[in-house]
Amino acid sequence: MKGKQVLLTGGTGGLGLGVTPTVVASGARVIIPYRSESGVIRLKARMPAADFDRIVFVKADLNDESAVEKLVYDLGRVDVLIHLVGGFSMGRTDEFSFQDWKDSFDLNLHTTFLVCKHCLRVMRKAGYGRIVTVASRGALQPGAQLAAYCASKAGVVALTQAIAQETKNLDITANVVLPSVIDTPSNRDAMGEAQADEWVKPESLAEVISFLASDAARDVRGAAIPVYGSV
Repeated sequence: MKGKQVLLTGGTGGLGLGVTPTVVASGARVIIPYRSESGVIRLKARMPAADFDRIVFVKADLNDESAVEKLVYDLGRVDVLIHLVGGFSMGRTDEFSFQDWKDSFDLNLHTTFLVCKHCLRVMRKAGYGRIVTVASRGALQPGAQLAAYCASKAGVVALTQAIAQETKNLDITANVVLPSVIDTPSNRDAMGEAQADEWVKPESLAEVISFLASDAARDVRGAAIPVYGSV
């Protein structure tokens, strides 16, 4: 991705801590939207200061379409979109509140739609683009008490594959990765560390994402790539 301009959402989150250094090391110029200063500080503590010459942080709410539109059009060019934003929720379906259901879709699916929509507009004008989204193993193998999470992530898969069909005659690709449990600090806090060695490492997932975002994957379209670790 040397010389490419990459919009990397969620770049300061748990998964982003593994993906961002890999994308920066590829030679890309990386734009990271953020909502919390704490995430930016955490990322800066994990990376060499010199790497930040190729990172631009922009404060933005990705559930606000006007903010997403401004973010993308202010950039003028997005060669690669890597969308990591998402979140986990669980609870029995008969006890799950409708508000929590909507919040899960806002975070996992609606942000994906908005950034893809506006990035696609500039990619079509440029005649080039790479889109990589993150769903979940649960999108294909839903589990108990995970209805909202799995349904919203299944929507990410369907959206990404629909985009791949819409752009199949262009130099624009769209693919999605399906990780199982990712070894992030928040997952260790929520689930303990007993099985953490079996989980997918963010750095491992970063390599798959970076391949799909590169010109080497120009013929990979609409793929849903399982990245399950040992789980």
